[in-house]
Amino acid sequence: MKRFDIITIFPEIIAAYANESILARAAKRKLIKIAGHDLRRWTRDRRRTVDDKPFGGGPGMVLAVEPIARAVSALRGRNKRKARVILFSTRGKEFSQAEARRLAKYDQLILICGRYEGVDERVAEHIADEELSLGPFVLSGGELPALVVVDAVSRQIPGVLGKQESLEEIKGSFPQYTRPREAKLKIGKRTIAAKVPEVLLSGDHKKIAAWRKKHS
Repeated sequence: MKRFDIITIFPEIIAAYANESILARAAKRKLIKIAGHDLRRWTRDRRRTVDDKPFGGGPGMVLAVEPIARAVSALRGRNKRKARVILFSTRGKEFSQAEARRLAKYDQLILICGRYEGVDERVAEHIADEELSLGPFVLSGGELPALVVVDAVSRQIPGVLGKQESLEEIKGSFPQYTRPREAKLKIGKRTIAAKVPEVLLSGDHKKIAAWRKKHS
């Protein structure tokens, strides 16, 4: 079983996505385990403080290093799992399908979700094994990137999709159609007769495969 341990201050965001569809079925079959962990569990003050003002001044708050260090240490434990600790950052390496295949080789991924103005830099320097980014844009936190990584990596695990042929990297991403063969679509003041390409209705599997390859 592959473990995804996600450190966040909003664990309910993780649960809402992980408990549906393909990921939920994979978890039920014990192929994966996804857990959202509240960072506040590893605080030691009465107010369960996870952030503080940045040294040097500036707006906003910064997630503190010590609770994150304790969280990662606890989640790694003393087991012999092949683990990887990932911090999501705008400065990180851009996530891709190749990265998903690479990360699928680990037994455990510990994913650190930033919030507010960022995370104390000592997390990147001393705790995380690497930093990842979804692309050249800024999000409100690391929860969405973490879920993207979980979803993409889980698809690489045999049995999660049911059929290995479901991987788009294997079959290619080509246009798909379903019934009706001709749809009457009202677009503004126009009505369009949108038809399915004839080759897909031909029953000629060689021609269909060639068409799909051409359009993938």
